[in-house]
Amino acid sequence: MQEVISHSLQRRHDNLLQVIKSYYQLTKPRIILLLLITTAAGMWLGAKGEVDLLLLLVTLTGGALASGAANAINCIYDSDIDYIMERTRWRPIPSGRVKPCDALIFAITLAATSFTLLTVCANLLAALLAMSGIVFYVGVYTHWLKRHSVQNIVIGGAAGAIPPLVGWAAVTGDLSWAAWLLFAIIFVWTPPHFWALAIYIRDEYKEVGVPMLPVIRGDEETAMQIWVYTLILIPMTLLLVYPLHASGAVYAVAASFLGAIFIKKAWQLLKAPDNRDVARSLFKYSIYYMMLLCLVIVIDSLPFTHRMTTFIADNLPT
Repeated sequence: MQEVISHSLQRRHDNLLQVIKSYYQLTKPRIILLLLITTAAGMWLGAKGEVDLLLLLVTLTGGALASGAANAINCIYDSDIDYIMERTRWRPIPSGRVKPCDALIFAITLAATSFTLLTVCANLLAALLAMSGIVFYVGVYTHWLKRHSVQNIVIGGAAGAIPPLVGWAAVTGDLSWAAWLLFAIIFVWTPPHFWALAIYIRDEYKEVGVPMLPVIRGDEETAMQIWVYTLILIPMTLLLVYPLHASGAVYAVAASFLGAIFIKKAWQLLKAPDNRDVARSLFKYSIYYMMLLCLVIVIDSLPFTHRMTTFIADNLPT
């Protein structure tokens, strides 16, 4: 890794704002946004739509710090392959704007701050779950699976599924079946999401030797796996309605509609597995799907929504 970094462009910062920007980029903020949305969904579902705003702010901040720490360590570990790939060469470490040792100190500081904040202002369970996400993402996915197993995304998806558990634990102090179902939904959603991207940028993964499924087994097998996981995912989302009764009619209708579109796009990819545009479309939709699904979870959990659906049900003609 160090040899690759030593051949980087060694760009320098001209002012403090550029320094802040470089460290901010280490945290991969775009990834963090989706994780925070799933955290919020866990909080609203666990609190039955009545979330304390201060607790919400604290939990999202703690979750963002923990995710940022994990992403920063990932940037350190992957700086060698980031330098090779054109789209990642200008990240802070391979471009020489941030030294690996400084990035590690930054990551440790973020993790320690996250743990302290969540422990003091939420509870120990939420803090420990956030730390387990860092350990799993760095130790299991980044270090062990990413460069050595074609199942890297499948198993590593557990790290990205932890945030809703953090949110649920923050408001309830424990974990119920509904919380674990949220974990399972994101766990099963992860392979179709990332494998669609992997088909789209397969050549880049092949260039750096990362054994993603399209690289090792081809686009056709990957598209089939995406199709299977999608068919498992969509009915799984409806388990929140029955038998768990954690969500209601608004969620059921919206989840079914969003899921139908997901199935349609996965089917299109199955029929044209080598079409990069179709893979890219599925990847982008998978992001919107998870964001909207979480938004619907929040809306459905609100007391106003419950009153509205109850009123409609009571006034339907019999």
